[in-house]
Amino acid sequence: MVRNIQLRTTLLEESVEDILKKKAAKYLGTSVQEISTIKVLRKSIDARKSTIYFNYKVSVYINQTAPKNNEYSFEYKDVSKAKKIHIIGFGPAGMYAALRCIELGYRPIVLERGKNVKDRRRDLKAINRDHIVNEDSNYCFGEGGAGTYSDGKLYTRSLKRGDVRRIFENLVFHGATEQILIDAHPHIGTNKLPKLVQNIRETIIKHGGEIHFQTKVVDFKILNNTIKGIVLEDGSEMPTDRVILATGHSARDIYYLLNNKKIAIQAKSFAMGVRVEHPQHIIDSIQYHCSGERNELLPAASYSLVEQVKDRGVYSFCMCPGGFIVPAATAPGEVVVNGMSPSKRNNLFANSGIVVEINVDMDIHKYEHYGALKGLEYQKDLERLAFTSGGRNQTAPAQRLTDFVEGKLSNDLNPTSYQPGLKSAPLHSLLPKMIGSRLRSGFTAFGEKMKGYYTSEANIVGVESRTSSPVNIPRKENLEHPEIQGLFPCGEGGGYAGGIVSAAMDGERCAEAAAAGL
Repeated sequence: MVRNIQLRTTLLEESVEDILKKKAAKYLGTSVQEISTIKVLRKSIDARKSTIYFNYKVSVYINQTAPKNNEYSFEYKDVSKAKKIHIIGFGPAGMYAALRCIELGYRPIVLERGKNVKDRRRDLKAINRDHIVNEDSNYCFGEGGAGTYSDGKLYTRSLKRGDVRRIFENLVFHGATEQILIDAHPHIGTNKLPKLVQNIRETIIKHGGEIHFQTKVVDFKILNNTIKGIVLEDGSEMPTDRVILATGHSARDIYYLLNNKKIAIQAKSFAMGVRVEHPQHIIDSIQYHCSGERNELLPAASYSLVEQVKDRGVYSFCMCPGGFIVPAATAPGEVVVNGMSPSKRNNLFANSGIVVEINVDMDIHKYEHYGALKGLEYQKDLERLAFTSGGRNQTAPAQRLTDFVEGKLSNDLNPTSYQPGLKSAPLHSLLPKMIGSRLRSGFTAFGEKMKGYYTSEANIVGVESRTSSPVNIPRKENLEHPEIQGLFPCGEGGGYAGGIVSAAMDGERCAEAAAAGL
């Protein structure tokens, strides 16, 4: 007999399996000896009150062995002689579009402007140490896209867009820990993602797909409203039947290309703000109702905050417990900050984006003359502002949280995880009023919700601007562009995803759409 049940326990002083077996036996009215196996399906932590609980959903096998088979299997066939589908970009959407093409019997030809994961590291080091930004190889561009050197957060609300479990199982198939199948808020960690991405690349190549690094697409050949080819930076051309455009939210050259060729794109609302960084022990003490170090069984605490201020949402984004802030610029002359965490989340700091919703139709009237690119140009201007106020390198403008809210320059700043360094700047007056004033109100409200959050021990760092694409590339019900046959906008770059899992699911859907009718 097998039963699925919910169990709840406080901090575990003996092995997880032993305590769950005892609780399951009591719940089911059986003996511990009769329980053959107990399999954890889901795990979460409830820290809302002073007593912290671990919640488990488990399958209990009584007098029978748990089956070893998995309902998900991934069978990749040799597609070296199959029809080609071209994929531009090798982030999560491009990777999973390529894998799905192989499953469907088509040969993916992937074109990635950046370098492989190993060679990318040198360029990341150059940003952090030497303040040199390589426009094609950075924290956003290269093998695995922005997801490779990120926290690897896998939590998604996009449950209706595809089979989330399938993506998780495929990540495990390619080397991720099975823990991601269980945790309520799973993540992989920036230290483990590169190997996983490399494994996906090897699967694609092994079965006949092609991946071309440092290969930048600069033009499309369009004939009778049908995409017939792509032009590369070296002047060479590739004939195409189907093109999946999975270039990510920071490939601005693609938006300019589409706009210049009068291929329909649309301005899209997005969000911008800052990164806030606290010592991790402050967030732990707030969330776990403790003083001093947290219990070693508890992970570094995270938080999720949202507040409505003047009809716009102010909310936390990409919260990184035990993590660090990184420079995510994709061109010289701009400063962009993002956050990530290693798998153990054992850094001394916690950081999160705190951003304000920007309604692209109501909030940036001065940029109307840019048409579909108005949000992008607004985004660029704030990144340039961060560059100049930070010292005209990758040093980022920063302020103590309390000084920002109170409207005064910080005489000094707190220690930080941001390697290029911080420079004290009056962000309270530099940021546009519609963002700055809402952030100040938002931080005050967050301090009421989380006692101790509003503190002079926290820094705010600018700017957090790449939360999502400020441009949407439209598509029809069959996921094809409404004007250009054979072109399939995909993932975050098209405006159809918001993270690793949702981008991966959209990549699979676009592969299925591109294959239809080939």
